[in-house]
Amino acid sequence: MLRTTEAIRRGIHPRDLYSLRDRGELEEVARGVYRLVSAPPLTSPDLVAVALRVPKGVVCLISALAQHRLTKEIPHAIDLALPSHSQLPRIGAVPLRVFWYAEPSYSAGVEDFLVDRVPGRRYSAEKTIADCFKYRNKIGLDVAIEGLRTYRERKRRPDIKALTHFAEMDKVLRVMQPYLEAIL
Repeated sequence: MLRTTEAIRRGIHPRDLYSLRDRGELEEVARGVYRLVSAPPLTSPDLVAVALRVPKGVVCLISALAQHRLTKEIPHAIDLALPSHSQLPRIGAVPLRVFWYAEPSYSAGVEDFLVDRVPGRRYSAEKTIADCFKYRNKIGLDVAIEGLRTYRERKRRPDIKALTHFAEMDKVLRVMQPYLEAIL
């Protein structure tokens, strides 16, 4: 992966990048992000583009559930959390749904992960489930319940303390409580 700014810093003129792209030696993954055509194919090109173009962004909601393998839903867009009052990122053709989070909710539960050897950030499984209940009117209550149920089935010891902590932070503990009692 090579960003245009990094290429310029290394002494490569943008004209040379465009020439390599036009000759078919480089492919443009996202606006200003290139990779060798001879490199192995990307498993998640949209996530790679988001991780490279929006370093402040955190993968959340359905996209994070999919990353944690807690849903059967196939995300149609990448759900991305940004700090309040951030500018809307311009990534190009990548479908993106942006959610603005206030502190401390934005920085809580963030973990690093690798997607095609590119570092990215996502919310932990427990934080993701609490956020799904918070945004249940936008993504569907069934998705949140499925995430919680799958979390229980896949984890030997579910972290109830973390789930309740993030539910309290998101102010959805009263909403989650019946489902926690029934499922866990």
